[in-house]
Amino acid sequence: MSSNLTLSQYLQQQNGNLTPELAQVIETIANTCKTIDQALQKGALAGILGSAGNENVQGETQKKLDVISNDYLIDALKVHPQVGGLASEELDDFTPAQENGKYLVLFDPLDGSSNIDINMCVGTIFSILPAKNAVTQSADFMQAGTAQVAAGYVLYGPSTMLALTVGAGVAFFTFDPTTQTFLLTTEQVQVSVDTQEFAINSSNQRHWENPVKRYIDELLAGKTSVREKDFNMRWVACMVGDIHRILCRGGIFLYPYDLKDPKKAGRLRLMYEANPMSMLIEQAGGASTTGRVRIMDIQPTELHQRVPVIIGSKNEVERVTSYH
Repeated sequence: MSSNLTLSQYLQQQNGNLTPELAQVIETIANTCKTIDQALQKGALAGILGSAGNENVQGETQKKLDVISNDYLIDALKVHPQVGGLASEELDDFTPAQENGKYLVLFDPLDGSSNIDINMCVGTIFSILPAKNAVTQSADFMQAGTAQVAAGYVLYGPSTMLALTVGAGVAFFTFDPTTQTFLLTTEQVQVSVDTQEFAINSSNQRHWENPVKRYIDELLAGKTSVREKDFNMRWVACMVGDIHRILCRGGIFLYPYDLKDPKKAGRLRLMYEANPMSMLIEQAGGASTTGRVRIMDIQPTELHQRVPVIIGSKNEVERVTSYH
């Protein structure tokens, strides 16, 4: 437990990459997520459930709250004096913001949106990069994950929580609905190096590569296999939920490359999901790879680039990576 500093008080400390300007951007993201949370709490009463009737750049059907959440974040950040440009999973191209803005913000406005209509957990993921030029260009976003100055997510669950790293470990903040503030509830979150939990979409098993099949077969065999212990499978269908569980109690999450569509390098987006989650997990002592290379070392070539993701407890990630 912590001393229950507010997010604002925490951001005034000299931690990691924190500057007053970066703190302002993070606070704006957090405040906007409070607005998204309010919409989620109203659910069907606000008429936000169901499909928006169109597809995003990924070819996925958008939910109404996908569009609403995206608009909230765009509107709040594009006028921010410290933001040079924005990129969203829901939009084809980047959105220019302020000249001489010091930071670029990338986000998945509502991860796990298929869970909205059944009242299950969803989240917002964000990544912050340094701006390269006075006027932002598309090429300025093409930075490896190691360049991130901050990353985090907000989990909209039984309690609304913010996980944040500014390059000096990971902290959890819990939203207090009475005071309408995020309060620091866990400092220096650590991911255990070993685990007995894994998360993977088993319906794709027939399409997996042999290294992943070998690894999952070992886990399923439990005590009767070379692992000599039983494993449990957990799958939330929301990356924020799965990563939050790993940060809380260890585990490994896999969305590996598969042969279902060999032309696709992976399922998850490098810039909006894989990089920010990798920064969080690595800052908490875990590991993150594609099965072949460290995710945060990948040099992006396009805004909506996809990659395989194997992330979580260090010993398990290293084991399945070694099988490749």
